[in-house]
Amino acid sequence: MTENPHTEPEADKEESFLSHLVELRDRLLRAVLAVLVVFVALAPFANRIYTVLAGPLTRQLPQGSTMIAIDVAAPFLIPFKLALLLAVVLAMPFILYQVWAFVAPGLYRHERRLVAPILVSSTLLFYLGMAFAYFVVFPLAFAFFTASAPEGVTVMTDISRYLDFVILVFLAFGAAFEVPIVTVVLVMMGVTTPEALAKKRPYVVVGVFVVGMLLTPPDVISQTLLAIPMWLLFELGILFSRILVKRRAERERSGDAAGGAVMSDAEMEAELDAAEREEHDTSGAPRAD
Repeated sequence: MTENPHTEPEADKEESFLSHLVELRDRLLRAVLAVLVVFVALAPFANRIYTVLAGPLTRQLPQGSTMIAIDVAAPFLIPFKLALLLAVVLAMPFILYQVWAFVAPGLYRHERRLVAPILVSSTLLFYLGMAFAYFVVFPLAFAFFTASAPEGVTVMTDISRYLDFVILVFLAFGAAFEVPIVTVVLVMMGVTTPEALAKKRPYVVVGVFVVGMLLTPPDVISQTLLAIPMWLLFELGILFSRILVKRRAERERSGDAAGGAVMSDAEMEAELDAAEREEHDTSGAPRAD
């Protein structure tokens, strides 16, 4: 009896899809387990961690003023919420590694060489943005807030609202510090060029101040401290993009001088796709009995 030639490929596709789902589940479980392990380690120090986070504000409060807790359970829940968020931030390199390990087998070699440095640099830049917000933005902004309070008004901030405020600022500055990565990726993908980005510099300057106005509290200090680093990081991204484009052009010229044409990314992907299809046809074709 002759077997249906379409049965085996469909079974292979279904088995491959299930194996990918199993691997995705394992990667997610490992990421969640890493967060839980870090959270368990941080939980006993939750109150101390919150005290450190509140330091930029408490050092600016007038004499006799303290932070307050409006909700009944806030003194217990808010420090643990902070510990959980900090656990996610600290476990982020391991989480990104799990993402990388899941998608890496489906990438080509030149794509893997590009994605790995991007993941590492984007993580470091996000941490750098959070550190900039804590050590530079918070002291200046809180000093401005407390000094501008009307006479007779006692500044006493709720701990839950303070946590929401600092999380928003951390995310804003962490995302803003990713500007060089976005710039380099757009240039490497061929969406734009360093020269085209340089011509849009006036629009970028206006745009970063608009973004600073939308993402930060309604004060000039926070907006300026977010807009200026974004603009400088945009200029840094243009610089790195020009270096990468120059190196790519030098490799292409050296390849042409050696007598061999250098394939573009699209040509390389087409060649690899053809090789994979040929290998699949050779190994997966049903044998005739």
